[in-house]
Amino acid sequence: MALYEHTFLARQDISSQQAEALVEQFKNIVEENGGSFGRVENWGLRTAAYRINKNRKAHYLHINIDAPAAAIAEMERQMRINEDVLRFMTIRVEEHEEGPSAMMKKNDRDDRPRRDDRGPRRDRDGNSSDKKSSEG
Repeated sequence: MALYEHTFLARQDISSQQAEALVEQFKNIVEENGGSFGRVENWGLRTAAYRINKNRKAHYLHINIDAPAAAIAEMERQMRINEDVLRFMTIRVEEHEEGPSAMMKKNDRDDRPRRDDRGPRRDRDGNSSDKKSSEG
């Protein structure tokens, strides 16, 4: 069997419990066709990059799957039919990543110093050379 990473977006107006129920529904489809689910990550309700079917936000869910291609094809067919699924993407991988995905890790940009942490701007500190030369 092949390994896959599958991410899908569910409508913003369903609850988190309903989004988890969608995962269970698709898990049953995969298991009926001889596959299995690995790690399931709920990335939460996030703002989409662009509007999808009049939705600005979506529930993002990521799943690691070990299944034959027929199971993935059936799951994707069911997703196309389901109104609550806005978009999905399945990628075949050589191996699943250990630990949390990049979306679940703390963002590195939070550790950068902010502008006010670096001190005053040199052009606004009141000691510019232009003032001294004009006064003298």
